[in-house]
Amino acid sequence: MYNLPYFKAKDPLKILAFMKAHPFAMICGADLEGKPAATQIPVFIDERDGELFLSGHIMRNTAHHKAFDENPQVLALFTGAHTYVSASWYTNPKQASTWNYLSVQAKGRMQFMNDEALIAILKRTTDHFENNPESPAGFDQLPKEYVERLSKAIVAFEVKVEEIDHVFKLSQNRDDTSYKNIIDHLSEGDDDAKNIAEEMKKIR
Repeated sequence: MYNLPYFKAKDPLKILAFMKAHPFAMICGADLEGKPAATQIPVFIDERDGELFLSGHIMRNTAHHKAFDENPQVLALFTGAHTYVSASWYTNPKQASTWNYLSVQAKGRMQFMNDEALIAILKRTTDHFENNPESPAGFDQLPKEYVERLSKAIVAFEVKVEEIDHVFKLSQNRDDTSYKNIIDHLSEGDDDAKNIAEEMKKIR
């Protein structure tokens, strides 16, 4: 990971808030032969006794399931808005252009869970993202036979986070005039560019 001190958040709570705001994470691993496997899925981020845990579910008997069954080492990648930053916006444009982005990496070990935990994860996921107790798509509205059939095809997991790192690259190393120019130009760009401009406004 691009690891420079001025691209770091000083408050750990901001890192956690970013992860929770971007729960559709890329779960990466490798089998015993080193062949990579990755899946992008929604995960929950929970704190228990001062430790961080990720949980979710994946399909059974697939490349990623088999890889994590052999090698539980996991890297979970959380990403947000990102955008090109032109050096023409700097007070000194005779240097490289760059890319601004926000990203968090969490490393740990995957542990597969039992059927009871799977049902709890399925209910939590559906109810959380449906966000409507009256919704006809709520978990409790699903036919029992359907849930039983679905449960045979998926498996729940939990990852105890052992290491976490991040890059919030928002032109912190630029002078004030360049910084303002970047915000002005990004504010006229697409949604990602506008989001990065708003993040830049928050920190300076």
